[in-house]
Amino acid sequence: MSYDYLFKYIIIGDTGVGKSCLLLQFTDKRFQPVHDLTIGVEFGARMVTIDGRPIKLQIWDTAGQESFRSITRSYYRGAAGALLVYDITRRETFNHLASWLEDARQHANPNMTIMLIGNKCDLAHRRAVSKEEGEQFAKENGLLFLEASARTAQNVEEAFIKTAARILQNIQEGVFDLSNESSGIKVGYGRPQGPSGDGTVSQRGGCCN
Repeated sequence: MSYDYLFKYIIIGDTGVGKSCLLLQFTDKRFQPVHDLTIGVEFGARMVTIDGRPIKLQIWDTAGQESFRSITRSYYRGAAGALLVYDITRRETFNHLASWLEDARQHANPNMTIMLIGNKCDLAHRRAVSKEEGEQFAKENGLLFLEASARTAQNVEEAFIKTAARILQNIQEGVFDLSNESSGIKVGYGRPQGPSGDGTVSQRGGCCN
């Protein structure tokens, strides 16, 4: 399928917060209760439509364990969007957000859009982090924010799509240099390249691996 743009995403956060489950729910619309720990990096992709424009999301799901942090860091480069995930029932996963964010800011494109996700909101009875705390952290750090549930699919679609909408808005405002691979954005076949979409240079976006 042809697309106007391809956006690269990375999913980051502590181990066991549900990163792989969020990806599976978004790409396959299913929940897998028993999931092996991600070793290194896993991958998924899906087409979405934003403002009538077909956009391909290429999503890298990273391992949360400390031993894989160096591998994860190499994937920050060339990501247009990041989903930073914590588990609302495990306080320590929220406490570690600052460390993940510092990593992202250090290794990623400065214009990367970051969506903070409080996952497992279906387990509200076991909540250890209030929604207000999540909102506050996002506000202080300039992040988008949603609580979601990979199990029930609540807000999963919205998390990926709102991130894409913000990236598209940034493209239209000329924030990104689309000729630079590190932007994490590829322009689709024969699409004009330029902030307003009316440039004359087009870039082949055929290879997306």
